Amino acid sequence: MQETTANQVAANATSSFTEHLQRQRPDLLPFGQSPFGQGQQLPAGNPATPLQVPHGTTIVAMSYAGGVLMAGDRRATMGNVIASRHIEKVFPADQFSVLGIAGTAGIALDITRLFQVELEHYEKIEGTLLSLDGKANRLGAMIRSNLPMAMQGLAVVPLFAGFDRPAGVGRLFSYDVTGGRYEEQEHHSVGSGSMFARGALKKLWRPNLTEQQAVAVAVEALYDAADDDSATGGPDPVRQLWPVVYIVNRTGAFRVPERELAAMAGTIIESRAVAQREA
Repeated sequence: MQETTANQVAANATSSFTEHLQRQRPDLLPFGQSPFGQGQQLPAGNPATPLQVPHGTTIVAMSYAGGVLMAGDRRATMGNVIASRHIEKVFPADQFSVLGIAGTAGIALDITRLFQVELEHYEKIEGTLLSLDGKANRLGAMIRSNLPMAMQGLAVVPLFAGFDRPAGVGRLFSYDVTGGRYEEQEHHSVGSGSMFARGALKKLWRPNLTEQQAVAVAVEALYDAADDDSATGGPDPVRQLWPVVYIVNRTGAFRVPERELAAMAGTIIESRAVAQREA
């Protein structure tokens, strides 16, 4: 009897926390994955009145001389209503990688937490960090599992970036709703304001930016996105709200202090005010 139990435990052992939940408690997965691979279905509704849930945008990411950077604004919208001015959309995935979310906020936050636990679980089981490509592939599989929900309008589209320690460089990955993984060069943006942010990145980004220059470029790109996209929130000096910015380099991932972001945003606002007065 004891031998049978030991064999069952060994058979269920996996370095993937998501696979463990699929076998033991599929109801706890954010995308409602069943043991038979069928996604959770939403109740039927009137197609003329789409489900109103908070959505998060906009995320920008770029490489710089020492690693990668990712930044996100603080606004979530629900239709034409601002659902939140304080949401955070960029998170550390583990010590050497970060994750930015765009799309249905509730599901995206749950997938983010599950991904963080996934990487921690792998490290504890295997005794080593998962490779950057391995992390990117795991995230793609999780996004693919959410496809049935995405087909019903609850899509999640992340950006993933990390420092590849063996190669000594920062790398950036984008995804589509099917979990397709694409390695981006130089910079990328997702979300409703991505078109405007990407235009700013094309003008402002250049190879071998310093860390401080990269942060300034990210803040200005988000400022441009907020100027043209109502779903993207710009710097808010009244409420003291600034973008969330993470740097990832060979020493790890860390968040840029808000006092630095406030100073950079103030400089951008002042320079544009001067330009407007001189126009």
